[in-house]
Amino acid sequence: MPRYLFKNKIDLIADVAGFITEYRPVYRRQLNVYRGIDNTLDFRLLNADQKPINLANYTPILQVFDENKNLIIEHECTVLDDGSTTTKGLFKVVIAENDLLNVSSQFVNYVVYLKDNNDNRIITYTDTHFGMEGIMKVSSDAFPGAKSSKQVSQFDKPNNTSTFWISETLEADPAINNNEGLHTVAVYTSNYSGIVTVQATLSNQINNGTDWADITDIVFIGNETAPVPANFNGVFSHLRFKTNSNPTNKISKILVRN
Repeated sequence: MPRYLFKNKIDLIADVAGFITEYRPVYRRQLNVYRGIDNTLDFRLLNADQKPINLANYTPILQVFDENKNLIIEHECTVLDDGSTTTKGLFKVVIAENDLLNVSSQFVNYVVYLKDNNDNRIITYTDTHFGMEGIMKVSSDAFPGAKSSKQVSQFDKPNNTSTFWISETLEADPAINNNEGLHTVAVYTSNYSGIVTVQATLSNQINNGTDWADITDIVFIGNETAPVPANFNGVFSHLRFKTNSNPTNKISKILVRN
């Protein structure tokens, strides 16, 4: 199957000479950027006569806004124009993996403007009605990234005479863990002194008669100021947590990543 490697290049038109910009679409196509990888976008700046503009006196700026019109990315672009005819008007910008780390898959808008040596801003156009905004699609199709951690925060006594507390149960995702399943937990506490025991079961259905096995203990002395992590291996159907002292208002949450 063929794969293609080429530059994602877009032509922009700037009215830097005071002439009326021609009536035609400028960003003719939608931009696609992908989460989980660095995205390099190449631009070429033209005037109204389709001639490249020398960028010696300009700094291009890219801004990206989410669907609620909040600014989520702003980068100064790297000018590639070295004065030659082949690079005249060219600049690029890298939307890094970290830029999109907290951006969900969605359609966003972007603008590109120029800043001259006097900090004056010059717009570049996007459509026949002189709008500034272009359309960009943020996609997770190629690199979905890590799923959100699972969380427990509710603990209850099994009965009035019990001396321990039990959390709600979580699925341990045995289908994705093969035979060397690694699980990570992080316990968030405030002045909690006691033991948090990780328990697991192989039962597919959870009820009052389910058998639970102790997997590992996490000991707290009450002065922890940061989340306490723990790792363990195993393929289980469900997980839960047991405490030997009252966790109310002292264990705010436990995050689990299977």
